Amino acid sequence: MTDDDILNKARYVFQKEINGLQKAKNAIDINFVRAVKTLFSAEKIIVFGLGKSGIIGQKIAATLTSIGKTAIFIHPVEALHGDIGTVKKGSDAVIFLSNSGTTAELIRLLPHLRKRNVPIIAIVGSINSPLAHSADIALDCSVEEEAVPDFTVPTASTTAALAMGDALAVALMHYMKFTAEDFAASHPLGQIGRNLLLTSADIMHTGKAVPRIAPNEDFRNVLIEMTAKGLGCVCIIESDNTLVGIITDGDVRRLLQHTEDIRSLCAKNCMTANPVCISPQATLGQALAMMENRQKQLSVLPVVDSGGHCVGIVRIHDIIRAEL
Repeated sequence: MTDDDILNKARYVFQKEINGLQKAKNAIDINFVRAVKTLFSAEKIIVFGLGKSGIIGQKIAATLTSIGKTAIFIHPVEALHGDIGTVKKGSDAVIFLSNSGTTAELIRLLPHLRKRNVPIIAIVGSINSPLAHSADIALDCSVEEEAVPDFTVPTASTTAALAMGDALAVALMHYMKFTAEDFAASHPLGQIGRNLLLTSADIMHTGKAVPRIAPNEDFRNVLIEMTAKGLGCVCIIESDNTLVGIITDGDVRRLLQHTEDIRSLCAKNCMTANPVCISPQATLGQALAMMENRQKQLSVLPVVDSGGHCVGIVRIHDIIRAEL
């Protein structure tokens, strides 16, 4: 098998899975809306699946939990040996995952779940299967063929089921009016959560730690201050603490490339005037976007209050390392 054969096989798999996703997308109908509203009303969501479908089910349960719903995955065999007691009568909802729609362990669960009067949503690869007919809501995730049709290894079908679970979660999130702040509260230790919950004021360097110098100070003192404080910059500050410019270590390197005699230079001759700044109330996500979403990325940001006074410095390293 040549290198080109390997690459072509990879592209073949991607295309088969794309085809499966497109088919599942086209099959979405009013039952999807019913499923979202059912999940919205549920006090708890229990996801069941076996084998590869079970692994997809675990991910779906985790995603639903991350958007504020109480969701758990239960192995169907464990459910038949006591864990079905987790399902609360009349208030929970159930999601079944089965490509064939004939998974015996799930079918055995049906009468026990009916006694608990809970709605059953089936994500199936065969809309005419026993599970699809027995469910209250059936979502069609059938695909034309797997990426390895000779061996029927679950590939395109599991991808389609995963995408359907994501679609349910995202649609439900919007139906719940779930906000970015809500998401951050559920992920306080993740980078996304920190970027939404923490502000510049929470991580900025303040007081004597801020490298600062007057506009008329000579360039030698700029270098001394920058080295002493070790933040990779110097803020150029007026006597009333108003920020008028900044000099970064990158500025210094560029200056030295074309200037042999620095003795006549002062801070105001070398600074970037009116630099990009951020407020103490800005989130870390906003600070990160301000640093990165530009042609020339920044590594430090002066933090200024509403009066233009310098109150701190935020570095990109501080954002990345920030922890609650």
